[in-house]
Amino acid sequence: MATLSNLQLDGEDDQSSDGIKQPSTSPRVLEARLDLLARISQFTTRHDLEVNAMNLSAICGALSGSNAQLAEIFAKREMSGQPIDQRWLDEVIRQDPEVTSRLGEIEKLMDQLEYALIRFGQTAKSAKDESGEYRGAIDANVKSIAKVQRGEDAAGEISRVVDLSRSVIERIEQVEAAMEKSQFEADQLRENLAKARMEADIDHLTGLPNRRAFERRLVTATERALAQNEPLCVGFCDVDNFKQINDRHGHDAGDRILCAIANTLSANADDQCFVARHGGEEFVVLFYGLDKDAAYLKLDRIRRAQAAKLLMDQETGRPFGKVTFSAGIAQVEEGTDTRAALARADRALYDAKAAGRNRITAV
Repeated sequence: MATLSNLQLDGEDDQSSDGIKQPSTSPRVLEARLDLLARISQFTTRHDLEVNAMNLSAICGALSGSNAQLAEIFAKREMSGQPIDQRWLDEVIRQDPEVTSRLGEIEKLMDQLEYALIRFGQTAKSAKDESGEYRGAIDANVKSIAKVQRGEDAAGEISRVVDLSRSVIERIEQVEAAMEKSQFEADQLRENLAKARMEADIDHLTGLPNRRAFERRLVTATERALAQNEPLCVGFCDVDNFKQINDRHGHDAGDRILCAIANTLSANADDQCFVARHGGEEFVVLFYGLDKDAAYLKLDRIRRAQAAKLLMDQETGRPFGKVTFSAGIAQVEEGTDTRAALARADRALYDAKAAGRNRITAV
């Protein structure tokens, strides 16, 4: 997928302060770049899309024409009059081969890095243990030779052996120190990698697990539920009239609303209920060991608890009033794709919206 940096440059050569010729950008190319940036900004604002790397890369590829497939998909969507929202864009990005390939490569590299760090730590420990054994043996020999030193004729030769052995011991001590340092650095890298992986699974606005973490959890939960013949349900939640909240109170206030909804959902999370932010104003819930009727009752209690709250914008003192959400629930079925239940829950969510919002539909 192309980015702004992929756009072709032309123009006269210019010289930098170090005397090396550098390509300068012509006014025409600069104007084209500014125009593209303006169109990307307008498109993102008009459709109320999140400003993140994946979104901007996809939008740039489509609007600049550098990704012909995306350009065609965007054009067809606009001509059909169907909504271009975050949910649709997430699906487009997820299905783009370049994106999935890149994400797969990132995961692969992270696994390789983690494995390399583990092997490095093992090698460092092994080398340290071996150097300790050698050090002990040489140290004993040095002491023995020093004890049997006799006469002037042997003194010089034995002294050289002792000096050499001591030099070896000193070198081993240096190697040991270096290996200890390397092992410490390897341990730190492993901890940083684990932390980075954990942070990659967290939505930084709400503190909930993100879509990436949810989709991985959905796969493992489905496998476990089918293997143990236990029910598993998925709930798809969407904040009601969220665009109106953003338009009336601003995006910062909208973010605080999302955090409030996240708090309500997470407060009710337990061993049977895993909550994540799916993107935009959407949240997803996994219900372990609950069929769709039991999942409905549990999520409906959460919905009613949220609907009973009167929210106030603490930044401005203006009341938000009641902020509710709608949801769709579907049970995972054997013999279907992992995402099939999520798709059915999504359709049920639209049915709940169409029926008047602030309600739950189970299918």
